Amino acid sequence: MDRNNITAFILIAIVVGGYMFYTSSNQKPLTNKNLKALQTQQAIEDQSKNKQTAPEIKQAPDSAFSSDRFGKYFSKFYTKSTEIVDIETDLYKAKISSRGATILKFELKNFKKWSGYQTQLINDSLGEFSMSFLTLDGKRVDTRDLSFIFDDETKNNIVLKGKESYTLKARLKIAEGKEIIRTIKFVGNEYILDHNIELVNLDDVIPQRGYNLAWHNGLRYQEHNSVDESSEAHAMTSRGGELEELKVDEDKKKESTQTGKVDFTAVKIKYFMAAIIPNDFDGTTDLAGSREHHSDKGLVELYEMSYRVPYKGGVQSNNFKTYIGPIEYETVNKYGLGRTINFGWWIIRYIGEYFMMPIFNFLHKFIPNFGITIIIFSIFMKLILYPLSITQMKSVAKMKLLQPEMDKLRAKYKDDQTASQKATMALYSEYGINPMGGCLPLLLQMPILYSLWAVLRTNIELRQSSFIWWMTDLSVPDVIFNFGFSFLGISVISGLSLLMGITMFFQQKMSVTDPNQKGMVYIMPVMFTFMFSSFPAGLNLYYFMFNVWSISHQYWINNHSSSTLTLAEMKAAPKKEGWFQKKMKEAQALAEEQGKGPKNSNQQRNLNKTRKK
Repeated sequence: MDRNNITAFILIAIVVGGYMFYTSSNQKPLTNKNLKALQTQQAIEDQSKNKQTAPEIKQAPDSAFSSDRFGKYFSKFYTKSTEIVDIETDLYKAKISSRGATILKFELKNFKKWSGYQTQLINDSLGEFSMSFLTLDGKRVDTRDLSFIFDDETKNNIVLKGKESYTLKARLKIAEGKEIIRTIKFVGNEYILDHNIELVNLDDVIPQRGYNLAWHNGLRYQEHNSVDESSEAHAMTSRGGELEELKVDEDKKKESTQTGKVDFTAVKIKYFMAAIIPNDFDGTTDLAGSREHHSDKGLVELYEMSYRVPYKGGVQSNNFKTYIGPIEYETVNKYGLGRTINFGWWIIRYIGEYFMMPIFNFLHKFIPNFGITIIIFSIFMKLILYPLSITQMKSVAKMKLLQPEMDKLRAKYKDDQTASQKATMALYSEYGINPMGGCLPLLLQMPILYSLWAVLRTNIELRQSSFIWWMTDLSVPDVIFNFGFSFLGISVISGLSLLMGITMFFQQKMSVTDPNQKGMVYIMPVMFTFMFSSFPAGLNLYYFMFNVWSISHQYWINNHSSSTLTLAEMKAAPKKEGWFQKKMKEAQALAEEQGKGPKNSNQQRNLNKTRKK
C-alpha cells in the first residue's frame, strides 16, 4: 500500500470520524446506573400509556384558559370530557377523540419499542391532525378543545380485517345549517387513513384565510439511542417531486414556509413517520422543528407540519390522506412516499434505492435470518466490486514485489528527498506501475460503500432482528464494553467493530510495505474500531465479512495466483503510461524549464551561497 492509499484511508477516516463526532456530540453516555434508571422509567411510562382506557369517557388535561376565550360561536362547545372510539385493524390499534375528532393514540401491532412495549406514535396528549383558525370575532380556536359529536350509528369498538373498511363521522354543529364535519375512513390492511373536512355555510364565522390543518408534536421516539434517532428525525415537504427538508441544527426553533402544489408533508423519526397527502392542494405549508435535552433520555427533536387551507365560503370539502406507520420501502413507495427514505444524496441514492435495496430484499426472501443474508450479500458485493478490487490488489502485489528496489533508492538518496522522489517516479515508469493504481479503485468504491451504509443503517427490516450469540439486534451497536464516559462521542466498544478492526489489521499487514508507513498498520484498525463501535451491528457485520473475503483474495493473489509476476516480467512487459503519470511528467518538465527542477542537496547549497553573494 503506497502513500496515496494511506492518504485515501486517512481522508475517509476524517470524514467518518467527523460524522461520528457530529452525531454523537450531544449524547449523554449511559452508565450502568442511569441505564437501569432509564429502563425502569421507560417501563413505567410505557405501561401506563399502553393500558386500556375506558371505552366511553375520558378526562382530558385541564385547559389553561377559560371557555370565554372561544367567543360567541364556540364557547358552548368547550369541554374537558372526551368520548373515545377504538379502532382495531390488522396493523394497528387507534383511539379517536371527540375533542376535535383527532387521533389520540396509534399503536402499531407489528412493532415494539426498545423497552418491549408496542410502538405507539402519537406524542401529543391532546391528539394529532387537528384544525385551528381565527374567527371573525377575533378568537383563536383549536378544535382539540371543542366537543364534536359522533354520528348516532358510531360504535365504540370497531374491528376490521383485510379489506374491510369503516367510516367514522364527527360533527361540530354551530347553528342550524352551519357546521364542521370531519370524516375518517379506516381500512383493515392499510396504514393510510382517508380524511375529509367539510365546512358548511360558515361565511360569517371563519374568514377566507380559512383554517390550519396541523400535526403538532412530532412522533414518540422508539429507539434506545435518542441521539441516533434524532440524527434521522426531520420534517419535509414535497412539491412537484422536489423535496424540501427541515432539520434542526441548534437549540432554537427553526421554521420553513413553502408555497405551491404540494405532493405531501411528513415528519419522521428513524424508522417511523406520519405523512399528510393532500388531494389537489395548491397553497402554503409550514414546517417547524425544535430540540429538547433530557437528563436521562438525551436529545429529542420535535417537528410540526401544517397546511393553510383557505375557505371560499358556502359548502367546502377538502380531502387529505394520512399515513402513520413504518418506513418500509415497498409500503411507503406505493403511496408516493419513497423519497422519505434516506438513501443518501444524488447518485448514492440511486445506487441504494434501485440496486442495493432490491438485491438485499431479494436475498432475504430465500434467507430468513438477516445475519446470514448480510453475509451472502457481502459475497455478492465482493463479486460486483471485483473489477475494482482486483486492480487495487494487483497494484498492492506489484508494490510489494518492487519494495526491495525502493528500499535501495531510499538508502541511496537518504539525504536528498527531492532526488529520491524523482528516482522513485522513474522506477515506477520502468516497471509499469501507476502510483494511483491502488488509490483510485478504493475511491471509486466509496459511493457504493456509502450507499450500502445508508441502506443497512435505516432499513427497518433489521430493527430488533437477532443473529447469533451476543448479536441480538442488528439495527443497533452490539456493545460488549461501556466505558461509562464519552470522548469525542465514543463511549462503547462493539464486538463486530472489534472483529472488523482485527481483520483490517491483517489486511494492512499484507498491504503496507513502506517501512515509513508501518505505524498505519496499527493506527488505522484502532481508529476504525472506535469509530465504528456506534454503527449498527448489521453494518459492521457486512464490513467484517467484506474484509474476510478481501484478505482471502489478497492472500490468493500474493501466493497462489497463476498470474503472479516477477520483477523481470514486470520490467519486460509493455508499458502503458497512465493519465496520472503523464501529468506528473509534464509538471516535472515544466518545473525544470523554469529552473525549479530537482537538484541534489550540494547543488542547492552552492546555488543559495551564490545568490547571497
